[in-house]
Amino acid sequence: MLHKLRRAMVNPERTLLTGEVEVDECEVGGPETGRRGGRSLTARATQVVVAVEVRGQGSGRVRMKVIRDASGDTLTGFVMDTVAPGAIVHTDGWMGYAPLAKKGYTHRPRSQRAAKKAGDTDPVLPRVHRAISNLKTWLRGTHRSVCNEHLQVYLDEFTFR
Repeated sequence: MLHKLRRAMVNPERTLLTGEVEVDECEVGGPETGRRGGRSLTARATQVVVAVEVRGQGSGRVRMKVIRDASGDTLTGFVMDTVAPGAIVHTDGWMGYAPLAKKGYTHRPRSQRAAKKAGDTDPVLPRVHRAISNLKTWLRGTHRSVCNEHLQVYLDEFTFR
């Protein structure tokens, strides 16, 4: 019954994100013994991509989706499905976002490593990282754990809230 309610929270006619949008991907899942950080092809955690509208110093609307991998095709497809053409898309330096410039978006990648080396103290993608952190805290605190099979409906509920 709750899954039906969670599915009903998604408005099928919702509009695309506009203006400036931050996009990043993350992994949702428990710790795995012997696994190092980063984007791993062998990870059992579920990959999720998140987009957040920039509204001044705050955040606007949010979109989240479970993805099979962080390839250029997958990430570009997500952006095309959720962000209006012509928008400014801020991402990290991951090469999976490189095709965005050819798809009609103003792509502004920013490497965290390069920013740190240059002494730039401004946070990289602060809104999307805050949304990811809030999502993980909500999942751990409210639900304790969520199986990968039903993660998308929980993402939809979080987006609605």
